[in-house]
Amino acid sequence: MSNTKVVYDGWMVRYGRRKIGRSFLHMRYFVLESRLLAYYKRKPQDNVVPIKTLVIDGNCRVEDRGLKTQHGHMVYVLSIYNKKDKYNRITMAAFNIQEALIWKEKIESVIDQHQESLVANGNKYHSFEYKSGMDSGRNASSSDQESQYSAAEDEEDSRPSLMRRTTIGNGPPESILDWTQESSALASQNANNQAFSRKHWRLLQCQNGLRIFEELLEVDFLPKSCSRAMKAVGVVEASCEEIFELVMSMDGTRAEWDCSFQDGSLVDEVDGHTAILYHRLQLDWFPTFVWPRDLCYVRYWRRNDDGSYVVLFCSREHENCGPQPGYVRAHIESGGFNISPLKPRNGRPRSQVQHLMQIDLKGWGVGYVSSFQQHCLLQMLNSVAGLREYFAQTDERIAPPRIPVMVNMASSSVSTKKSQKIQLNSVHNRSQSLDNAAKMMDEYSDEDEDFQIPDEEAYKAEQETKRVAFEEEPVVEIDLSCFSGNLRRVDNENSRDCWRLSDGNNFKLRSKRFCYDKSKMPGGKPLMDLVAVDWFKDTKRMDHVARRSGCAAQVASQKGHFCLVFNLQVPGSTNYSMVFYFVTKELAPGSLLQRFVDGDDEFRNSRMKLIPSVPKGSWIVRQSVGSTPCLLGKAVDCNYIRGANYLEVDVDIGSSTVANGVLGLVVGVITSLVVDMAFLVQANTTDELPERLIGAVRISHLELKSAIVPDLEPDPESSVRKQ
Repeated sequence: MSNTKVVYDGWMVRYGRRKIGRSFLHMRYFVLESRLLAYYKRKPQDNVVPIKTLVIDGNCRVEDRGLKTQHGHMVYVLSIYNKKDKYNRITMAAFNIQEALIWKEKIESVIDQHQESLVANGNKYHSFEYKSGMDSGRNASSSDQESQYSAAEDEEDSRPSLMRRTTIGNGPPESILDWTQESSALASQNANNQAFSRKHWRLLQCQNGLRIFEELLEVDFLPKSCSRAMKAVGVVEASCEEIFELVMSMDGTRAEWDCSFQDGSLVDEVDGHTAILYHRLQLDWFPTFVWPRDLCYVRYWRRNDDGSYVVLFCSREHENCGPQPGYVRAHIESGGFNISPLKPRNGRPRSQVQHLMQIDLKGWGVGYVSSFQQHCLLQMLNSVAGLREYFAQTDERIAPPRIPVMVNMASSSVSTKKSQKIQLNSVHNRSQSLDNAAKMMDEYSDEDEDFQIPDEEAYKAEQETKRVAFEEEPVVEIDLSCFSGNLRRVDNENSRDCWRLSDGNNFKLRSKRFCYDKSKMPGGKPLMDLVAVDWFKDTKRMDHVARRSGCAAQVASQKGHFCLVFNLQVPGSTNYSMVFYFVTKELAPGSLLQRFVDGDDEFRNSRMKLIPSVPKGSWIVRQSVGSTPCLLGKAVDCNYIRGANYLEVDVDIGSSTVANGVLGLVVGVITSLVVDMAFLVQANTTDELPERLIGAVRISHLELKSAIVPDLEPDPESSVRKQ
């Protein structure tokens, strides 16, 4: 580390996209100095060389890229670059908005200092302040105003009307009514524009500590099919960031403060500020006689310069979110939240929350029963009181909450057959080239895998209230005599052309404290029993082998057990498949393994891990295979087939040039090798740690000629996957 003054430092998420197209999240230690931004794999000591640096001067820009969903996490992304060299940039992200905003403010302050020093020295320098003829008023947001020019920003110094702080995106979609601008000068200058027409409100009632307003009828643009707008205004004792993160949630936490929420999912992520969502309403107005309502709408958000947050809603059709059986599709004409900071009281932050809805609940009876529309609208607006009570429950909030992630509609539990087809088609092509091999080996190594650094005190508190799950697991024995595969099991150490169980303690897995000191521990007893191994060959690649009648997966399903099938596909003039069947009585609800089985393909690809080892073989083979954990979904193509009581993972080893090269070396001497393989789901957070083995196997001196041609009937799902 240099001896210059450190302005700010700490752990942040390294966010980016590899050359092969896959995005990644890595924890890195960032250091901001007076003239330099750098990041390291670990907290730097002495003269450690950083992974990457960026010189900070007056030409630098901080680009706000909004929220991005990656590998089951939602992060707030910032990109820092120099306008003279836009291709040299550092992209960083945080799991909570507060931390991202602190970094944004610190970096911008360093940039400001360099600009001021240039002006003080008499050098000509454009400050790039926003001087448009349009007065933005109190709610001005650089996130929106600059986005109109961000693509061509600072191409010429002759354009001083541009602001220095830029963001990605094009502002709110045209269809969205920005009702938060109604009191600004911007609205009066656009009085002839319907989108900025001024609303007139009257106080309708006070309820649950909220003021409920109703839009007056003296408006000439109210659609005939839509009711008048209503909004609730209340004060919540929490920061704008805390409230915003809850408002953006579409998971189980939302049901704790929004009584009209049943469930929701992500349909499409347009950019960091815009997304298409699906939302089911939980309305209690004569549910026996009234069909439930659902919504498909676009959500746009921004952070204003005064620290307030605006979230806007408007209904929109989407090809992946058609009408759902048993639901009436309601229509949002306008809606959203406006979260503004207030002066703290008694040392506690306060915010004013406005929630507006203008919605047509549709259905034949709505026009005849006006009380139905108003009752449901008040129920939705009551979420402001829910927010207030939610934060009133907690006296102290030490650690800022993470931004909640949304479930993709294709993998949600309410998905239809159409959405299941979308999920099957979501497997990405991950072909890799030899010229990227060195880089990829570094990225896929365990040292550089995705993990998170939580708060140490939070970790200790968690240990006092939680016990390690597997210490309390009952021992459930499975009758293994009913399972069989064509590769024989022999427990003799010196046997050939066979398999046997490998000791889990031979593999090092992440311990409970891995997030702090990267310590590992022996694997121990696996979660599932390896009951059979099949060794197949055919002229074509063998997919979905679990459909084969009489195989271990089918037998397990008949007995009510769950089976996880790993099909390692070896390409060549003759295609080979080695199939492992792992069985358990049932999946523990909420466990990492259950989330892996029922998750979407992106989550599975980011978590499925293989640990290889060659205890016996030539030196060159042992060095080529190594013993470094590998995330299979990042290294090769994996296809997932979810059956009634099983999940099959087809691992196409031939999809990777690097893996194919190693495989060619191994196949030639396979009869002289003893190979160990351990399968597990990677744990990233403290509540997922420690890691547990799915199972481990040892293959001894395999013979190619012992493989058999399987009796596979045509796969009914193959046509679905090709669509």
